[in-house]
Amino acid sequence: MKKYTYTEKKDTRSGFGDGLTELGKSNPDVVALCADLTGSLKMNEFADNHPERFYQVGIAEANMMGIAAGLTIGGKIPFTGTFANFSTGRVYDQIRQSIAYSDKNVKICASHAGLTLGEDGATHQILEDIGLMKMLPGMTVINTCDYSQTKAATKAIADHNGPVYLRFGRPKVPVFMTDEPFEIGKAIQLTEGKDVTIVATGHLVWESLQAAEKLAEKGISAEVINIHTIKPLDEEAILKSVAKTGCVVTAEEHNKYGGLGESVARSLVSNNPVPQEFIAVNDSFGESGTPAELMEKYGLNDTSIVAAVEKVIKRK
Repeated sequence: MKKYTYTEKKDTRSGFGDGLTELGKSNPDVVALCADLTGSLKMNEFADNHPERFYQVGIAEANMMGIAAGLTIGGKIPFTGTFANFSTGRVYDQIRQSIAYSDKNVKICASHAGLTLGEDGATHQILEDIGLMKMLPGMTVINTCDYSQTKAATKAIADHNGPVYLRFGRPKVPVFMTDEPFEIGKAIQLTEGKDVTIVATGHLVWESLQAAEKLAEKGISAEVINIHTIKPLDEEAILKSVAKTGCVVTAEEHNKYGGLGESVARSLVSNNPVPQEFIAVNDSFGESGTPAELMEKYGLNDTSIVAAVEKVIKRK
């Protein structure tokens, strides 16, 4: 099994921006819309290269979703860009009615998700967006872990027919998935283990790999699975691993209600109930602070994952 290391840190939003730039050159049907946050979403290069395919709608996110839905009727593939809070909570009605209900081929691309948005505080740190979006019939939900995976996902969703929610973040994080293929709905097993399954998504994937190394020093063998696609969930990969390990820890930068952990729990209770522990925000809003400080305070790091593993193994 490959050992994952990194030589640089890059923000996942730059992976989106670079992926969109490449799509602009290769796919003339791709158009981009932004709600006054072109720089923050790293959409500048697409806008500069393809001004005729870029729409700056201003601070009018609901209007942006309606325009995007309309553009699909003419065969375009619209990518919308704004913060995750504004991409979901502010425009949920428009997404439900104009995009999901009518199965429009819109790619809802959401940056600055979760606690790692940092100093902007609770009003912007949406922790319920995955739950909101996965409950919409027909919506594909993707939450990437690093720059390379975000870039690959951005390009992949252009070929997927149907609405997609692509979630990524603000801080610079390790780039470690450089050679991994990206397939929507297909989990990636990162390590082999026999004692516990760690199912992680987004920024918690790297933390889970770090936790696995610490657990190995304690004689605990952890199998780490990167779930980049939360819906449709790769239940086969999870159930195969859990059948071997007998317990699972889920790790996500999201409220414990409505996220990856609940999707895994639903699958387990329907197929193979085993002990499960949840690494997630415990039903609270965030607050202002550095990403590292917030991940520490809210228990979203390798230390918390190690503790959860030790707890769940005792429950087997």
